[in-house]
This record gives sequence, C-alpha cells and structure tokens, in this order.
Amino acid sequence: MHLKIKAYCLLIGFFCTGFQFTWSQDQKLADSLKIIYEKGETSGIERLELLRNLSFNEVNDIDASIKYAEELIALSKAQSNFMYLYRGYSQKGSAHRLAGDLDFALENFFKSIDAAIKADHKIGEGIGNLTVADTYSEMGNSNNASIYYEKAISILRETDNDLGLATALLNAGDEAFNTKEYELALQYFEESGALFKEKDYLIGTAYNLGNMGMVYAEQGKEALAKSNITEAIAILEELGDYYAISEYLTYMADIYLKQNKPIISLNYAERSLELAEKYRLKKQISESNLKLAELYEAAGNLPEAYSHYKDHITYRDSFVNLENVASMADIRTNFEVSQKQAEVNLLNQQKRNQLIILGFTGFLLLTLYWYYRSISKEKRRSEILLLNILPEETAQELKEKGKVQAKKFDSVTVLFTDFVGFTGYAESLPPEKLVQSVDFYFSKFDEIMDTYRLEKIKTIGDSYMSVGGLNNANSDHALRMVKAAFAILKFVNDSKLENHEDNTRFDIRIGVNTGPVVAGVVGTKKFSYDIWGDAVNIASRMESHSLPGRINISKSTYNLVKNDFECEARGEIEVKNRGQMEMFWVNASKTNFKNTPS
Repeated sequence: MHLKIKAYCLLIGFFCTGFQFTWSQDQKLADSLKIIYEKGETSGIERLELLRNLSFNEVNDIDASIKYAEELIALSKAQSNFMYLYRGYSQKGSAHRLAGDLDFALENFFKSIDAAIKADHKIGEGIGNLTVADTYSEMGNSNNASIYYEKAISILRETDNDLGLATALLNAGDEAFNTKEYELALQYFEESGALFKEKDYLIGTAYNLGNMGMVYAEQGKEALAKSNITEAIAILEELGDYYAISEYLTYMADIYLKQNKPIISLNYAERSLELAEKYRLKKQISESNLKLAELYEAAGNLPEAYSHYKDHITYRDSFVNLENVASMADIRTNFEVSQKQAEVNLLNQQKRNQLIILGFTGFLLLTLYWYYRSISKEKRRSEILLLNILPEETAQELKEKGKVQAKKFDSVTVLFTDFVGFTGYAESLPPEKLVQSVDFYFSKFDEIMDTYRLEKIKTIGDSYMSVGGLNNANSDHALRMVKAAFAILKFVNDSKLENHEDNTRFDIRIGVNTGPVVAGVVGTKKFSYDIWGDAVNIASRMESHSLPGRINISKSTYNLVKNDFECEARGEIEVKNRGQMEMFWVNASKTNFKNTPS
C-alpha cells in the first residue's frame, strides 16, 4: 500500500491580496479562484501565486491542475523566478503522479529540485527529494525510495519546517510498512504523529492514524486497526481526500472479513471502488477490483470474481506502463550526473587544494561509475522489455525517432489460435487458476514463435495471434508458420494427455492465411504493435472454420506450402461476409520435420 502525503501540499502559503489558504486542498476554493483567473486582472507575483493555488486546490480535474502548473512554469521562467519555478514543477509532478503518469511525475520532481537549489531554498530541496522518493516507492523501487527518503529527512532536519520533516517521516514509515518492517514503521509514525499534532495539521494526523491502523491490521490487532482507520476516514471525509479514503476502505474490508462479516466487508470494498472510479484513481481502481475479486471468490460467486479480476489486470497494466521503465532510468541518470557535475564545479570555484580535488574527483568517478552500471542495467532491462512488445527493427526505430512509421508488407503469414470451450470453463474456474492456465499455454507459444523466427502480435482473451514475414527478407514465412502450428498442436495435445483430468487443459483450433498487411504502432500510452488488412481477417476466418486439433489454411497459404506438407482440400466453404472460400487441412509434413527452424 502507498498512502503518503503529497509533499507539495506543504508549501501552500498566502495569496498576495492577503487571503490565507488552508493547508489541505479545497476544490471549493479552486472554483472561486477560477473567477479571479478568468477575469485576467492579476499580474506579477500575484498572478504566480494565483496559478499556484489554482493548481494545488484543483482536485476534481487533473488536466486543469496540470494546465495551471504549466502556465505557472512558463511565467516563472519568463520572470527568472526560481522559487515559483520550483513550485510549478512540484505541482505539475504531483498532478501527473496522481494520474498515474509516473515518468512525467519523476521528470518534473527532479526539475523542482534543480530549481529549489538555484533559489537557495533548502526546504524546497528537501521536499523535492521527498517527492522523488514517493514516486520511486509508487514504482515499487524500494531501494531508490529509501535513498531519497534518507536525503529528504536529512535535509529537512536542518530546517525549521516541522511539517516537511513530519511528512518525510510519515512516508518513510509507509515504505517500511510496504517492506513489512512493522516496528520500524511504527517508530516513524510515532515521531511524525507528534509533529502533526503539534502543528494541528489534520491531513497529516489522518494519514498517520490510518497508516498506523494498517500496521495494526497486519499485526492482527484488529480493534486498534479499526479504531484508527475509522477515525482517519472521518477526518478525510471532511477534507475530501478520496484517494486515501478509498485505500483505507479496502483495509476495513479486510478487517471485517477476518471477523467473518462478509456482507459488511463487501460493502466497504464496493464503496472503495466507487470512490476510485468517480475520481479516476487508476491504481486504487486496480486494488479495489482485486479486493472485490477475492471477496466474491470467497463467497462462491465466480463470474463476478472473474469480472473484477479482469478489471484489476486492465488497470494494473495501464498504471505500470512498460514504456516508462527506460524513461525513468534516463531521467535519474541525467539528474544525478548534473548534480555531481555541479558539486565538481563548486569545488573548483572554492579552489581547494589539489589533493582534496583529486580525492573527491576519484570518489566522484567511482560514484558515477556505480550509477552508470546501475542505470545501464536498468536500461538493458527496459530494452529487453521493449523487445517483448515490438519487433527488433521497430523497437530500434522507436528509440531513435520517438515514433514508428507504418509499413506495408506485400506478403506475410498470419496465424490465429483459439481454445475450444474456454468460455464455459472460465465461468467455473477461480480467476487465479484461469490466468495460470492461459499463461501456461501462451508462454510456450511465445517460445515456439521465437524458435521459428516469427512475431507474436497479441493475445485477445484466449486467442493468440502471430505473424511471419515482418522485418525479414526470407520468403519462407508460410512454411515456418505451419511448422510452428504443428509445434503448438503437439504441445497442446501432449499437455492434455499428461494431465487428462485437469480441467484447465483444452483443445485448440488453428487458422493460417497469407497476404498483404499494414503494420505499425498505435497509441502513445500503453502502445501496441499491430497489423491490419484483409489477410488478418481471412486468417481469423480460417481459425473460426477450423476444428479441434486441426490446422486450417487458405488457398494462398496452401500454394506456398503444398510441396512440403500433405494437405487435404475441403472445397469451398461459405464464410460470413466473405462468400465462398477455398480451405485446406494440413495433415502432415512430407519431410518429417523436427521442431527446429528451417
């Protein structure tokens, strides 16, 4: 779980007209400030402060919050005002983080640190490091998160900003909670709670109560957990902080489930999802759906459990975006190198003796070498992930140009597979069992595609789609695809024979067609590589008109493989929206091929 105070909330201050703002976000205040903004009568510092407060208090419309922050950044640059530049980047990063766009959030938070340093703003530097730590925590990178929490706490202890320090301690405690260091988490929470209480900071007190409640829940202290979380929710409802309420509600669902009160537990989980969907909180939508899937499965309502589990997967994948991995690694590299270079420049300016400079330079080089190795590993991993999504040539084009030009291919071979009776089985299987079964098959199919130098395109439910002939000068793609189809059939049949009583083992239909397609990348978020054209539609028809355990091919594919495979003409068959089409069974190889590429 990640329930942390948005660090940029700590810096809200005073509007130049003298109106004092509250420490917590207030949508009503944002609505009233829009009237002033739309009049366009403010300028200078007053305009900067107005934009800052608009971006901060706009909680219902993330896009509007980002728009105000971008205007604040532009005006701050024009006026060379690094303090407000820091605030603009901090606000923008926080809005992107709330929307689940972690790469943009991280980029803006690093820029906020740089602006704070230029403004000689120690508190801002500490808060900036805290926001970076929070973002790494949300990525699941506890190692990086811990590094930046330590930086933030160390810097903020040198200032008089008790709220900033309390927030860093609270969020560090949450990270300790995530890594199951419960006693350490409670120590952080006790120190932060005392500071929040002293400053009468309600949202901090609420988060502190709620987070301690979560620790108590994990320790089995259900009465303490329920008391703390109930009190936290009451405060947060007054403040309108629905993300935190949504997450705490899932914990209340857990507590009541352990008390054998499933109906109350289900009500809390449904309320959590309702709030998350209303306010477009992607991560919490995913987690609330997972909790509902678990509750419905425990109640024996498997169709409802499966439905929520699918929604959990969908939102989880949209939140953890693979394309962000490389971007985040590059962002951290650039920032760390620039910071270390700044340290070197400072030492040179101070003209310290040569020995100290050489010693520090050596340490710096070692540090940069360590960072280089760490980031290189992250980038290698991101490149591997990218190659799992795109063909190699396409992936390279995307990295070099930032986009992929659509291409036409005159002749490729497309394969579709479909499990027989899958839908019926899906209704009676637990979600985890169903996903494990599909993964069992598709992982092997992926290996087969690699063996025959073919490209997996995508999976749609229980359907698997691949293509041969993309980015490859060889003209034998039809031959390799049919060999791969036989390898798939053999694996499916062997699996069923070895586990004939397992109700997660299926029969399979396969269809293959050869023809022209257009290929390209669609989308900028959660992008995908896909192919389009009549050849794809015909391949799908070949699969739907196949039979369990058979490979059905079109006339165009038959003409390319008939010398290597024994084929059986099926005649012309009526196809919906296509009329009569010739089809052929592929029965066996004429050369007794083995499962190796030709």
